Amino acid sequence: MVFDGDEGEAPGSLPPPPPLQANVVPLKAELGKFTEHTNIPSKPKRVPMSRPGLGTKGQPVQLLTNHFKVIPSNVDNYFYHYSVSLFYEDARPVDGKGIGRKVIDCVYQTYHTELGGSNFAFDGEKSLFTLGALPQNKHEFTVVLDDITSNRNTGGGSPGGDGSPNEGDRKRMRRPFQSKTFRVEINYAAKIPMKAIGDALRGQDSHQSQEALRVLDIILRQHASRNGCLLVRQSFFHDNFKNFTDIGGGVLGCRGFHSSFRAAQGGLSLNVDVSTTMIVQPGPVVDFLIANQGVRTPFEIDWAKAKRALKNLRVKTSTSKSDNKITGLSEDPCDKQLFSLKRDGEMVEITVHDYFVNIRGIKLGFSAKLPCINIGKPKRPTYLPVELCELVSLQRYTKALSTFQRSALVEKSRQKPKERMAVLNDALATNNYDADQMLKACGIKIDTKFTQVKGRILSAPKLKLGNGEELFPRNGRWNYRNKRLVEPTKVDRWIIVNFSARCDTRKLVTDLIRCGEQMGIFISSENFIIDENPQSRRASPAGRVDAMFEKMKGELPGPPKFILCILQERNIYGPWKKKTLSDLGIVTQCFIAKPRVNDQTLANLLLKINAKLGGLNTMLSIEHALNIPLISKAPTLILGMDVSHGSPGQADVPSVAAVVSSRQWPSISRYRACVRTQSPKVEMVDALYKRVSEKEDAGIIRELLLDFYTSSGKRKPDQIIIFRDGVSESQFSQVLNIELDQIIEACKFLDDKWSPKFTVIIAQKNHHTRFFQPSSDDNVPPGTIIDNQVCHPRNNDFYMCAHAGMIGTTRPTHYHVLYDEIHFSPDDLQELVHSLSYVYQRSSTAISIVAPVAYAHLAATQVTTFMKLEDMSESSSGKGGVTGVGGAPVPELPKLHEKVCSSMFFC
Repeated sequence: MVFDGDEGEAPGSLPPPPPLQANVVPLKAELGKFTEHTNIPSKPKRVPMSRPGLGTKGQPVQLLTNHFKVIPSNVDNYFYHYSVSLFYEDARPVDGKGIGRKVIDCVYQTYHTELGGSNFAFDGEKSLFTLGALPQNKHEFTVVLDDITSNRNTGGGSPGGDGSPNEGDRKRMRRPFQSKTFRVEINYAAKIPMKAIGDALRGQDSHQSQEALRVLDIILRQHASRNGCLLVRQSFFHDNFKNFTDIGGGVLGCRGFHSSFRAAQGGLSLNVDVSTTMIVQPGPVVDFLIANQGVRTPFEIDWAKAKRALKNLRVKTSTSKSDNKITGLSEDPCDKQLFSLKRDGEMVEITVHDYFVNIRGIKLGFSAKLPCINIGKPKRPTYLPVELCELVSLQRYTKALSTFQRSALVEKSRQKPKERMAVLNDALATNNYDADQMLKACGIKIDTKFTQVKGRILSAPKLKLGNGEELFPRNGRWNYRNKRLVEPTKVDRWIIVNFSARCDTRKLVTDLIRCGEQMGIFISSENFIIDENPQSRRASPAGRVDAMFEKMKGELPGPPKFILCILQERNIYGPWKKKTLSDLGIVTQCFIAKPRVNDQTLANLLLKINAKLGGLNTMLSIEHALNIPLISKAPTLILGMDVSHGSPGQADVPSVAAVVSSRQWPSISRYRACVRTQSPKVEMVDALYKRVSEKEDAGIIRELLLDFYTSSGKRKPDQIIIFRDGVSESQFSQVLNIELDQIIEACKFLDDKWSPKFTVIIAQKNHHTRFFQPSSDDNVPPGTIIDNQVCHPRNNDFYMCAHAGMIGTTRPTHYHVLYDEIHFSPDDLQELVHSLSYVYQRSSTAISIVAPVAYAHLAATQVTTFMKLEDMSESSSGKGGVTGVGGAPVPELPKLHEKVCSSMFFC
């Protein structure tokens, strides 16, 4: 395999079609930006295709699923939708979260009769739903709420809102913190028939059916809120220490439950699953900060970091019943921070410490020398000594987790299938939905038994190895012991660079050569080992990488073709990959130093090295025999697409879009990647087609199409299969009518007479459907597929468990076939999806999602490490930079060097 694309004839008997033309007749309209695709008047809007039938292949199996049947009996009634507006008594709109539910509950209690005794469901913001109409289309009410938290300050620089030096001031200051008056407007908006739920069950998806199901979900949220739960979309978390697990850094994993109504082939069901979120460790603020920063005493706390960590969290004190939001910290320590206080008719300056100790009679200890917590406004602060403040429970932690925290969360969240089923049974009993008055009024009855479904177990595809050998994977796994790779590569002109002083590099080289020989990989014994200079270890990560290359220049006779890089700290990884892949065009494999390296670890290392250098570890036997239905007979391009977003709390960090494409048809096991930045949090890939002139398209798809053409014997793809990851059902239309349009326009730009056929498939991992074996604590077998009962009533979707779930409960991938011009049969398409989980070159196991999508995720993640996106400035966008939302330029990632851009560098 040549990295810049070889032009050898691909196997097969089909004659090569005319070459792709880079210069074509100009398009009627410039469609370079995806936002211009949303309204194309001459084209009918594409909608998800209906199910052509059910699959039949595979061994039948009876399974249980965490969907519970729901029977709505009051289907002739209507939901009435009302818009809600909330105002303070001075006519200011209420914008604080959490107050709305309290206000509406107070309205219901106070004006129950005026509202006709109707039950209601409130979404906590602006929508209220009733079963049956209210007496009037417009209502206005005034209510007074007690014990409402307020951040409004009544005096400049007051140290606390619940007390002051004298009784008269204390009474005047108390009222705003203990009661508030609200004006509520309720206006009729729409009427939703409950029978629309029946339409959804018959596959007649409409706005009304979606709204009716949304109302039922809002009822669940309201039910959970009244039980004191933290609400995160359709997941609910109780304040129960039994549900908390410490994952370090002052963060707790909080286990709760997801509940949502789903319309499926088997009827309406309630999907209940275990859910986990991260919360801040409740209790003393100082304890949280010590744990969060990994220090031993309050005096070691970095208060600049503390300010960022505490912002917008809520605290309570022993001197007040209310809780307040943290808005900042004082500039001076508690015993030096002054504020103005009125005493005996005169304004005096006093420190926060003296006020609490001498006037309030509260004994303070260590907080005298620490900053105060500000619960007021930045310009009108209200200060509290830090040791008096406690973080209230059930506050979400929205910052990025460390690697250790992520590992701890995954480890402590795992549940075997039987344990998960027991927890879900307990959740149904605890939530007691049958007692909810609104659900009762809707006539909703929820079965407490897991729904039975029919599954099928597909046989694992036969794999091709070296020396003509074939094997059948067992339980989704195989090994390379005494096996040769199907296309082993040659590793010569290679070196080892060692950033770790603890690694025995010479033994590692010897063992690597030995294992490589067993797998058919020739690894030259002529190599150089270059250790980092000890004095370089104090430099920045980028500085250490530069110093290493300077040392290499002085010790090597010429540039290497391959580098094995031994690391100790992960922070060197990004600068190293940028230097080698973007600046120099050298394939590298990084390896975290370990005290002992066994043969299995070496084998896994060699799989990655072989794939990166152009080799092939395994391939499907039907791929080798040119016998894949519909694919082996016509040139077919397979795309995997994913968009990676910044960590939680990083709203301004650009998103990274990656598209991988198959190459060297009729192979479906080789891929290359193209990666671009785009506007933060934008899910649609906006650079698939990017016309910059009449003769130039700078989009992703053009680059991948030309690579397919040059690597596949100068053949254009007659068929393009798109696997799209990471989109929700509400975004399916955008994939079909924005992204697919961009890909079609990219094809037309190369050759306006060329019209390939398309199949578009969404792969979802972020869902809450699980499957269980009725009489076993084992996970469902690899190859398990379900396309009935809990699948969509109309659309073409199915669940696939391609991998063997070894730990915890298997999470299936939910595939949605949105569009299919190639006309796969259900069995052929499901077999293809299953097989694509076995062509992942990095491991000797089937993976849970098709390899093209897994590769797209890897490519986006790896290229993102080239530089810290949060440190990129707008000025780094440069010529040809992407324009983001609002016209702001989005910084471009460094481009891959031409020597490695067509390799599987991400493997």
